[in-house]
Amino acid sequence: MLASLMPYLVFIAVTAFILGAVSLWREYQKRSAEERLEVLAGVRTADRQRESILKEELISETLSGAGSLFSGVIQRFENLGLLFEQADSPIKPDVFLALSLALGIAGGVVSWLLRSPLPMIPVGVLIGAVLPTGWLFWRRRRRLKRFEQQLPDAVELIARALRSGHSLASGLQVVSQELPDPIGTEFGMAYEEQNLGVPLEQALRNMLKRVPNLDLKLFVTAVAIQRQTGGDLAEVLDKIGYIVRERFKILGHVKALTAEGRLSGVVLMALPIVLFFAMYHLNPDYVMFLFENETGRKMIAGALILQVLGALAIKKIVTIQV
Repeated sequence: MLASLMPYLVFIAVTAFILGAVSLWREYQKRSAEERLEVLAGVRTADRQRESILKEELISETLSGAGSLFSGVIQRFENLGLLFEQADSPIKPDVFLALSLALGIAGGVVSWLLRSPLPMIPVGVLIGAVLPTGWLFWRRRRRLKRFEQQLPDAVELIARALRSGHSLASGLQVVSQELPDPIGTEFGMAYEEQNLGVPLEQALRNMLKRVPNLDLKLFVTAVAIQRQTGGDLAEVLDKIGYIVRERFKILGHVKALTAEGRLSGVVLMALPIVLFFAMYHLNPDYVMFLFENETGRKMIAGALILQVLGALAIKKIVTIQV
């Protein structure tokens, strides 16, 4: 039965993959052209910033569009729009879901072509389907980490702007003009929001919602308290910048000290999987006995549970909060 359906599954996977690739290419060409125009203009236009401000609303409109085949399914995920905004994703959610479906089918087809055991075909489908999600979270994590690294420079730049006589809003504009993406884009969005009538504290809270960062929370809290009670905000921002830089130094030492434990965790997690496929390649009948026997299936389930518990335990040990 599976063999008779396989040509149709291959056709669907290839078609969906081609459509997803074409959509990605068109989106990339559009973004590249816009970036080249901005470089030629030499400025970041207000229209571009307002487009960034309304990015979340545009994503919501995309999700609710009648022309989207998967809009009804995507709307069930409450924070999907925020996730795409935090990752600055170049693809739309409906294209993302279509790509996940295509890669899931492709993973099942590849597993079948490699003559994997029948229980491993759903695993191949699952791996293929979660690849775009992993890419999206990786992109989000990279962008938030870059923002965190740029934050001390932004805070100190605002402090210098305040000492030179500028307002806090002008300091946000200076950061948006002088520092690159992502921090320049985020502070530019906050500056444009307060220009459009949003209170400055609310604009900063909106930025904190888009960028969940502890150091940024310190900055937003300091600004809110200073605007209520008064005080030298420039001095407070200098201290925040110093604390953030010192915390980065401590984090560097912690990563160096826990490098051996993290590497051991990767090896211990990968070793059983590698041994499983090596044994299946050398002696398939020996491995298939685990799937055919009731006790073997229980052993596999227990091994997977222990793998997950071991990964959580190792992560808990090597993760040190600073």
